[in-house]
Amino acid sequence: MSIGAALLSLMATAGGTTGITGPAALDPGAIDGGGFLLAQPAVAVSSYRADRALLLALQDTAAAPAPPAAAATPPPPPEDETHPEPVPSEQSLINGRRRPGVPQRELPNAVNQVNPGAIRSPPPDAFPADHVPIPDRWRLSETLGLVRTRWWDPYNQNTLKGDRPICDPADETEARVHSLGCRVHRLLGLHGADWFFVGSAISDTVIEPRSFPIPGGVQTTTGPGADDVFGRDRSIVTAQTFILSASLIKGSTAYLPPDIEYRVTIAVQANYVHVPERRVLSVRPSQPPNRFDYAVGVQELFIDKDLQHSSSRFDFASLRIGIQEFQFDFRGFLFQDNQLGIRLFGNRDDNRWQFNFAGIWRLEKDTNSGLNNILQPLRHDWILHANLFRQDFPVPGFTSEASLTWNINRERGSLEVDDNGFPVRPALIGNLRTRNYDAFYLGYNGDGHFGRLNLTVSTYGLFGSDRQNVFTGRNARIAAFFAAAEPSYDFNWVRIRGAALFASGDGNPYDNVQHGFDAIFENPIFAGADTSYWIRQAIPFAGGARAVTFTGRNGVLIDLRSSKEQGQSNFVNPGTVLLGVGADFDLTPRLRLSTNLNHLWFQRTEVIEALRMQGTVRNDVGWDLSAAVIWRPLQIQNLVFRLSGAILQPGTGFRDLLIDANRDQRYYSVLFNAVVTY
Repeated sequence: MSIGAALLSLMATAGGTTGITGPAALDPGAIDGGGFLLAQPAVAVSSYRADRALLLALQDTAAAPAPPAAAATPPPPPEDETHPEPVPSEQSLINGRRRPGVPQRELPNAVNQVNPGAIRSPPPDAFPADHVPIPDRWRLSETLGLVRTRWWDPYNQNTLKGDRPICDPADETEARVHSLGCRVHRLLGLHGADWFFVGSAISDTVIEPRSFPIPGGVQTTTGPGADDVFGRDRSIVTAQTFILSASLIKGSTAYLPPDIEYRVTIAVQANYVHVPERRVLSVRPSQPPNRFDYAVGVQELFIDKDLQHSSSRFDFASLRIGIQEFQFDFRGFLFQDNQLGIRLFGNRDDNRWQFNFAGIWRLEKDTNSGLNNILQPLRHDWILHANLFRQDFPVPGFTSEASLTWNINRERGSLEVDDNGFPVRPALIGNLRTRNYDAFYLGYNGDGHFGRLNLTVSTYGLFGSDRQNVFTGRNARIAAFFAAAEPSYDFNWVRIRGAALFASGDGNPYDNVQHGFDAIFENPIFAGADTSYWIRQAIPFAGGARAVTFTGRNGVLIDLRSSKEQGQSNFVNPGTVLLGVGADFDLTPRLRLSTNLNHLWFQRTEVIEALRMQGTVRNDVGWDLSAAVIWRPLQIQNLVFRLSGAILQPGTGFRDLLIDANRDQRYYSVLFNAVVTY
């Protein structure tokens, strides 16, 4: 008989009463292996017979083996209804997702090292148990001489990179109190110790020789005797941009969003362009065919305030107000720009749900640099956007996004001429009238992988109303569609990619339904991005639409806009179809080779035929072949050099429109880009 059983039997048969209450009354493991009662409520037995029976029971079981320690089950703690315990991560894993570190194959037998002559490590009591308080834990490594701080070194501990607070008021040593960081701390009136400063500087250099169809004519050409529609096609662009950014952050941001953040980013650019024909860079033929320009733009200026934390896993909600970056989908098909707005964002359910609500009031852009021009009045163009992300849907490793966007344009009655003298609102197309429109974009986007197959997809349905059809002058309904996909597969150091894009075009420009899909402000990372000739270059649409391009610079859609930066969306366009393949080769950790081959078509040609008054325009735009070499000499992103080249082989439709002298003309683009980041 065990001690617990004897005790229970004794309590059941003894003539006296017991005072055992609570969990100990039902827990036979409340007595330890040595036969002694554990710390439980006292037992009171009133009769001598009960005491004698208890003593005999203890003597009989003294030699019995001790019960295992696991038998002693501690009572469950009382539930706290106000602060429920979080669900352990092991219980919240999603089916199909594997925990990092878990082996995916059978491991070999463990190797046991036997070293009879080894000296045992000292016991814990051999080490001192006292602790020395450190006033400034951030600078402990520097105080001990382990780290030497240099303001110009971003790779070791550096106050300018947010590795430690600018000042710790708890450290009252003379050196700290009179340091530059503490003086700034007092000057700004900051309270508390967890204020961090994060600064960065970027140098972006671009050198770009290129060729593209350049309209010419007797009135503007510099070539005597030339009377062709198109002139010489070679040009060069150089640009140097410096981007300076500074953030002041309150809070420990290793696991939490900042309590509050102030950020400002200023961009300064100088650019030079040379083209062989006049009236390309300026509307005045008297101006030379080259231009030097510079601009200063405010790219970020916002306050970010953390509003709440909804769980112990740091789910949060934050509010950001000011000039900030907005990107509505994974690849920048609909909108990617730095604009003035307000954004409420956060996450839920351990970051599996993410949400964004944004309102944007668009800034005017500098014509030649594309930077924000805060000195000009704000545009009468607003955007309301909401999206919801779900991680691991429909399968683990894939993220889905649903979004709704409303572009509210009220620029009817206002005229805008860019810095070079060309009208941009309204575009010089159709009836040349200003207009208002409401465009609603309902989208689904996904990014992730299905097993080893990587996949990015994007779809948008566009509907709304246009107050002034550019062909009829009447109100028109908008109904268009867009879809794009990029599957890829990895083979060790090689990634094979595919690309497919469809944007609907308008088949009848004179009816009251506009079927041409156009984005708000696209910057696609797709099909080679700016390595591609078609995406990088803006090809002019000459004849029937002066100062209008097939596609804007860094854009893939054939939308016939006056300007991506300053113009309006145009829903009467021919549409775009693209199919392509590509591959990335990580030759070394420092060197990558990227290649792309795309074929493009007009989805419809009726709009082009009406503008050009041309009977037949075929759909084939042509082949776009490009390659880029990316070199990172330090194996980091702080120093990146890229050299790319692209060739456009015109198709039958392109030759119908833009080639009249040499029908086998090819166009090229070479891009050298150096990015240095601190």
